[in-house]
Amino acid sequence: MQDEWSDEIALEGHSAGIAALAREGLPTAEELTLHLAETFPLAGEDEIDIAAVMRSSFAHYGVDLKDDDLGLFLRTAHDLWASYYSLAASTHALLESLRNRGLKLALVSNTASPDWLLRPVLEHQGLVERVDAIVLSSEVGKRKPHPAIFERALAELDVRPDEALFVGDRLDADVAGATRAGMRTVQALWFRADDVQVDVEPDFQAFTQMDVLNVADRLIGPRD
Repeated sequence: MQDEWSDEIALEGHSAGIAALAREGLPTAEELTLHLAETFPLAGEDEIDIAAVMRSSFAHYGVDLKDDDLGLFLRTAHDLWASYYSLAASTHALLESLRNRGLKLALVSNTASPDWLLRPVLEHQGLVERVDAIVLSSEVGKRKPHPAIFERALAELDVRPDEALFVGDRLDADVAGATRAGMRTVQALWFRADDVQVDVEPDFQAFTQMDVLNVADRLIGPRD
């Protein structure tokens, strides 16, 4: 799944969420977006608690958001952000082909969105039914490349690191993190070509999603 992100997209979501609250005394979307960027930058391996962050940010402007209002704000903002999520055209075909080969599949994502916000999006996209596990940094508390998120995925699939192949586009978060966890890696290049400097290289590169299937077949070997 590809998610575009920018300050403008963040601002759109905050604007929608504030409009949904429909009450006086709220900060402007611009104020909220700036405060979040300055106070809670997305950096490091600890995932933020988005509900706590939003509650704290509104409190900074003297607004006490009750649970219902906080949930409304988050759902509305997230619905807007989710409109920017997209799948490559052959995603379903790839996942189904991999499962037909008897492979277990996990979706592993760095996201501040908790499961209750993101899972409906993944269900709508047809991903939940095509994977065996969904591992989110918002639930683990650590972001890739921290080993905890890779260890959670391996545990949920009940496989050893040397039995696993990790596919991801980012060299630092995905390739480096999975390599250090003992997994073989495929750098996905169909969305972006990440050129950040890291001390490891992927075992394979995939310029299309079907290249991943070719790698899997190569590692599996001949089938009866």
